[in-house]
Amino acid sequence: MLEIVLSLIGGLLVGILFKFIKLPVPAPPLIGIVGVVGIFLGAQLINAVFNVV
Repeated sequence: MLEIVLSLIGGLLVGILFKFIKLPVPAPPLIGIVGVVGIFLGAQLINAVFNVV
């Protein structure tokens, strides 16, 4: 969990820095991020199902 929080904080700091120096943010649009989260959750669901069986 600590890694997730530190990653989020690091990302926020880099995003702020990019805006201050007027660079485009090198991140996909929100819909792309939601898609990646869906892929991750789907994989975790399959792992959970196979571990129960």
